[in-house]
Amino acid sequence: MEQRRQPLLHDETVVLRAPTQAWCAADGSMGSRPIHGIYFSDVRVLSAQLVTVSGAPLEHIATAPRSSDSITFVSLPRQLDDPTPDPGVRAEHTITATTSGVEQAFTITSRLARALDAVIRVEFAADATSMDSVKAGMRGSAPAIVITRETVTWQDNNLAAELHAPGATLTPGAFEWAVTVPPQGNVTVAWTITATDALAVVRAADEPAPWQSPTVVAGDERLARWTSRALDDLDALRLTTVAQPQLQFLAAGAPWFFTLFGRDSLWAARFMLPLGTRLAADTLRVLAGLQGTTEVPQTAEEPGKIMHELRRGDLKIPGEGIHLPPLYYGTVDATALWVCLLHDAWRWGMPDDEVRALLPHLERALEWMRDYGDSDGDGLLEYADKSGRGLSNQGWKDSGDSVQWRDGTLATGPIALCEVQAYAFEAATHGADLLEAFGGSGSAWREWAARLRTAFHEKFWIDSPDGAYVAIALDASKRAVDTVTSNLGHLLGTGILDARQAALVARRLVSPELDSGYGLRTMSTDSAGYWPLSYHGGSVWTHDTAIAIAGLVRDGFRHEADVLVRGLLAAASGFDYRMPELHSGDRASEYAQPVPYPAACRPQAWSAAAAISVLGSVLGLRPDAPAGELAVAPSAVVGALRVEGLVFAGADGGITINADGEISGSTLPLRVG
Repeated sequence: MEQRRQPLLHDETVVLRAPTQAWCAADGSMGSRPIHGIYFSDVRVLSAQLVTVSGAPLEHIATAPRSSDSITFVSLPRQLDDPTPDPGVRAEHTITATTSGVEQAFTITSRLARALDAVIRVEFAADATSMDSVKAGMRGSAPAIVITRETVTWQDNNLAAELHAPGATLTPGAFEWAVTVPPQGNVTVAWTITATDALAVVRAADEPAPWQSPTVVAGDERLARWTSRALDDLDALRLTTVAQPQLQFLAAGAPWFFTLFGRDSLWAARFMLPLGTRLAADTLRVLAGLQGTTEVPQTAEEPGKIMHELRRGDLKIPGEGIHLPPLYYGTVDATALWVCLLHDAWRWGMPDDEVRALLPHLERALEWMRDYGDSDGDGLLEYADKSGRGLSNQGWKDSGDSVQWRDGTLATGPIALCEVQAYAFEAATHGADLLEAFGGSGSAWREWAARLRTAFHEKFWIDSPDGAYVAIALDASKRAVDTVTSNLGHLLGTGILDARQAALVARRLVSPELDSGYGLRTMSTDSAGYWPLSYHGGSVWTHDTAIAIAGLVRDGFRHEADVLVRGLLAAASGFDYRMPELHSGDRASEYAQPVPYPAACRPQAWSAAAAISVLGSVLGLRPDAPAGELAVAPSAVVGALRVEGLVFAGADGGITINADGEISGSTLPLRVG
């Protein structure tokens, strides 16, 4: 029996315009790898495609990305050419993803003095396999097709697809054109594949991107190149829900997570705040519209809880015993992060009337933390899957082996994660700030936060000859799980640590056991379970490192922040500035380029948006729109830096710093220090 495996992605080419994505080989062909094909709304509609000319394959010579949604493959149809060594005939195949499908054009250009007769043939395989089946390494059955004069249609899995090839002769599984390339001229044929999904819960965003597009010029050009590539990818990841089409959010990532994820969309919107508050406001509102109202164990819904993910149908993961409903709430951290994003958006200048309208949702979110998040009444937040079919781990490290002891054994739940306590403390204190700013009382939440902070420090700290550190979690017996992990970085800047404790965390983050030189490892190398290609047990996640960088800057550890910034810039250049979901934790000193995690999603929203977070950290931005000033404490880590297109309190402007990290110009109301 053939063993089913999750498809690898690292060597494949993708173009996307949510909810469409197309995966192919470096020469533009589809079908040689399990991930290949054209997808629409979490269904693969085409699994294979191959272009030939006059019965012979093309010889690929170049791949030219145009943007996140368009790419051109340059090849030689040498069967048409003369025998001289200089190519006299070339072909260009452009694939463009749109919000309704994929458009393709194929052009043959000749410098020869004679006309060329050719047959352009496209072989294809219609498909209707669900994304979760593709991820599980399964193959669907081919749907029945209907052929008319220039169109092929098929439907299955509640999705209808249409292939339109004007001027072509269509047969089952192929279409072709007989063409004549004029002397020293060219000829182009084109075809489209469009789809509609009767079960769609998300749809394309029709409005422009809800953020300012900045200009970044840096002495270290890697930051500017990463930012530019990231914003292009983020533009292509924009979606809305069918229920609220006016509200945009960022799909979590391609190919598996092309939908709304509470945690991912919140972090990505939070990272993007220096470019405006509209994305944050839209994300907050769409999640508020799905906020839990009742207790439903099968979906993990609870009153006030923010959801985890939204799908067109049930999500089944074969072999793992996981069966998630279309709207699933199995996350312990999204609710606190929703509150944190609302507070930060207010500090960046989200209009008061928009903030005020969300305060009832804020109060319900805080109540969820108190009444449901702390299920055993010990003053800390923990999680457990009550359905028996949901996620066993419900923090951002949600793989089954992500919470383990230093000897490699798995911790048993309910689990109380260290960073979740920090998020909850920050949410309660900043939630109190918001309530008080708008005429309410926050004292009860400040008292609740103080009790949580006390419980955290009593139970999470572990003594060590190298200095005390915070456990990744408490297990079901309230024992401190002793693995050293990147979760530590999420504690900084939240207020849950005092200055001495923050210094201990900062020192750990840049230790050789955690800092790979290409970013922060998820697990320390001195743990038995460490493996550089483990999803959450030694790999590097861009967003995770960006969160640590931001926390280090907020708590005054600029040197340590700069160390990690340099690591991410080195990784970005190694991935041609499209940072994947994660990469290997191998040491930079041993590998001149970062080693890919071969099944990593790319692009991914929070990995891309991390570029903007890092930009903000380099500038040391600390907003206070209610007071009308933007504090800055810039670094010289990228040399001289000029940024235009920052948005603060509804106004856009720029900041310029010199090679010594000193401010030399600004059109924003800055306070230095």
